Amino acid sequence: MDTPKKKIFLIRHGETAWTISGQHTGSTDIPLTQKGIEDTKKLGTFLQAQNFAAVFVSPLGRSIETCQHVGLMKKAQVDEDLKEWNYGKYEGLTSKEITETNPTWTIFTEGAPEGESLLDIKTRADRFLKKIEKIEGDIAVFSHGHFSRALGVSWLGLPLSDGRLFALFPASISILGYEKDTKALLLWNQT
Repeated sequence: MDTPKKKIFLIRHGETAWTISGQHTGSTDIPLTQKGIEDTKKLGTFLQAQNFAAVFVSPLGRSIETCQHVGLMKKAQVDEDLKEWNYGKYEGLTSKEITETNPTWTIFTEGAPEGESLLDIKTRADRFLKKIEKIEGDIAVFSHGHFSRALGVSWLGLPLSDGRLFALFPASISILGYEKDTKALLLWNQT
């Protein structure tokens, strides 16, 4: 049996005001900044040259806006599993503010109190990967920083805690695929 050779293009949404301030943005729907819009339009040149078998987008406005500026929204399916991590009581706080009361905290080791746990995120990531398993051809996925990192490590078979090792900038493209018959990281965090 041949291993499918599809590529999964992970596209993180463009910059928002909370990206600049470093605030954790889960369900708070903040629009792109002007720079975020300009950066996502630049991605469009590259992404529109690709032939995607499927396009998926988070239901949150910043991802939908990114997908629209890239020019792929007409082909996109909104998927609830692609939402950003629910940060619970840490929503809107910076990492510095959080570690003042919880010095060892990272989202990838402790999850979010009153929000989503590591198991919740792993379950969503695995469920999405299962949904796209049988799609033949390349796939575009418009999502968020922490969730895309979780999706990437899940694809690679790494523990969710390793997501902390994969920085992901706004308006970046990463590509998951195969090296021979092994799932691999082909590109990461390209802006």
